[in-house]
Amino acid sequence: MVSSGVAALDPLLGDGYPDKSTILVVGPPGIGKEALGYWFTHSGLIQGDFCVYVTRLSVKEVLQDEKGFGVDSQKKVPFWFASEGGQIKYDVNDLAGLSHNIKEILNQNAGRRVRIVIDAISSLLMLNQPETIYRLLTQLFADVKQYDAVLLATLEEGMHQPQVLAAMQQLFDGVVEMRLYEEGLRVLPLLRVRKMRGVPPQPGYFNFSLTRDGMEVSAYVK
Repeated sequence: MVSSGVAALDPLLGDGYPDKSTILVVGPPGIGKEALGYWFTHSGLIQGDFCVYVTRLSVKEVLQDEKGFGVDSQKKVPFWFASEGGQIKYDVNDLAGLSHNIKEILNQNAGRRVRIVIDAISSLLMLNQPETIYRLLTQLFADVKQYDAVLLATLEEGMHQPQVLAAMQQLFDGVVEMRLYEEGLRVLPLLRVRKMRGVPPQPGYFNFSLTRDGMEVSAYVK
């Protein structure tokens, strides 16, 4: 198992994400999906894993956002695919290049654990046919599982047709769902592990809150 980087989340996952797995974090904009990617990457860097971060944003924008969640990647930094400031420029139209470069990185770091975060699936789906992205991810995931690697991706809920969202969730080994629930005058952030390879189904939701020290999780009771 590979720690999510969030002590309160690992027990819900079965002590972390399964090795050689692909994980999807789904939720509406602004709920904190990216934070799970930040903590996952930061945890890997501390442990000496080779970490890759793919974003449609610039490196500067991501670093600014990370600080809001108490993450400082100035000293230990991932390998960046970014629109600006990274080792490789992220181009939403160059799907073949994205896949090729990730496979090259996996091959070059075959002796290490690799953590990959892709915070760009929704932008890829918006500018390409869903079938194209599905085929891209299917092949990429097959390559990832040949190595000691875990891939985590985020997906914006509400931006895609239900059948596209369902197809994306089916493709991944694990799905962590984040949502906002209106209860009277309160709006509660809830989380559940929709599925996880090797873990029995957990249909129930949990309350969560995000702080600079990480995530706090508690049982949801109406």
